[in-house]
Amino acid sequence: MSRLSASPASPAPQGRTGRPPVTSRAEILVAARRIIDEDGWEKLTIRRLAAEAGIGATTLYHHIRNKDDLVVLLLNHHVGQIERPELPGEPRERIVTAATALRDALAAWPWAAEVLSADGFVGLLDESAMWMVEAVVAGAEGSGCTVEQSIDVFRNIWFYTVGEVLVRARSARRQAAGEPFAYRDDLDTSQVPHLAAIGTRWGPQVARDIYPVGLRAFVDALLAEAASANRSGTG
Repeated sequence: MSRLSASPASPAPQGRTGRPPVTSRAEILVAARRIIDEDGWEKLTIRRLAAEAGIGATTLYHHIRNKDDLVVLLLNHHVGQIERPELPGEPRERIVTAATALRDALAAWPWAAEVLSADGFVGLLDESAMWMVEAVVAGAEGSGCTVEQSIDVFRNIWFYTVGEVLVRARSARRQAAGEPFAYRDDLDTSQVPHLAAIGTRWGPQVARDIYPVGLRAFVDALLAEAASANRSGTG
């Protein structure tokens, strides 16, 4: 790994007194992660990162071309820190295990779900960071899905997983800020009778973690639909 040294023409910025300048790309990524964890993804800029790292922006560009490059490096670094679970041999369980690992990884760093919430994100990752995607696709193919169906299985699971992560992260932020969503107990029974009957009971229900149950049901349905399409020749 290449090393860099602080520029003598760039004095350490205020707020970092006593902290030595970073000297490697790995330390730069740690500094970027610190900014995100403390202030949010929106506050991460090259200028802010250089200040946090205690080096000049010109020096920083020796390791990072731009913010998009930084995003890719951060994602690969984050995935690389995740402990891989032992993947079952049974294809369906392989899908469930990999998808659960994906959810847990994103839940630990929700901003990554926002960055990756566009098709084509797989192309951003290093091969070593693609193991969760690989496991889902392999599990789908092992369950009898065609290549096209396997891609669809992953994308559907991805949509379900990202939605889960983003909704819970947003809810947690509002809760921490003292602004939780309210659940009404004054709904008009003539307009929405079922919701009126539920009332404020909605809150405790949505706080429960039902991702594992929903995931298994979703995977079963996706594989069953693919098998049915293959039997009928429409897959």
